[in-house]
Amino acid sequence: MELHFTGIIIAVLSFLIIGLFHPIVIKTEYYTGTRFWWIFLIAGIVCIIAALFIENSLISAVLGIIGASSLWSIKELFEQKERVRKGWFPMNSKRKNDYI
Repeated sequence: MELHFTGIIIAVLSFLIIGLFHPIVIKTEYYTGTRFWWIFLIAGIVCIIAALFIENSLISAVLGIIGASSLWSIKELFEQKERVRKGWFPMNSKRKNDYI
């Protein structure tokens, strides 16, 4: 009997990548606000396009997950701004006028 671990590896990497993007979004919003949302857009598009051309299933899947997480982070970045405005997360006092 032969075991195939690709699915489990992809699942673990998905969990880790998505978990990594959560603090990235929080720190990005804290230090820069939402003005760099376009970096997530470019990174997402580049990763997804690269995933289309990679033959290795594992690497292609990881690039797709990073791309999708980058694109999802755009939405989360703007929602994080609202969470800060509501007081659920700390506000960067140097950028206080961004939350009005």
